[in-house]
Amino acid sequence: MNPSPLDALHDVLPPEQVNWWPLSLPTWALIITLTLILLLCSFYLYRSWQYGAAKREAIKLSQLEIKDALALHGLLKRLTKHYYGATVAAQSTSNWCQTLNLLSKAQFSEQDIASLYKSDNKNDQVEKLMMAIKTFKTKERLDV
Repeated sequence: MNPSPLDALHDVLPPEQVNWWPLSLPTWALIITLTLILLLCSFYLYRSWQYGAAKREAIKLSQLEIKDALALHGLLKRLTKHYYGATVAAQSTSNWCQTLNLLSKAQFSEQDIASLYKSDNKNDQVEKLMMAIKTFKTKERLDV
């Protein structure tokens, strides 16, 4: 009796399952890229939050001093000094009005500013000053 040629065959072994570790190079590149993007976005958001802190503080302080127009004008000066420097905050009245009109939606005239420093100040500019603080532009170019 002749032996069957099938008896010489061994059982077919299935391949082992491919392990997920170690990761391939494209997977590492994707992980590193996503991590860097996440870190850069977090850094940008943190910096923009810190940049707007002075304006948020001025809005909070303006709610406390809602009846004093001179104090609100001082807050506007402080905001301008913080974001644009002391030279912009220390301008003459006409230049200060132009700067203030550029930086906020409120429109001021020289008489409005001068009336704040009179002894019979009736605080009639409070609403306009509150709007100027809330709409103050922190990234406006002034040298154009």
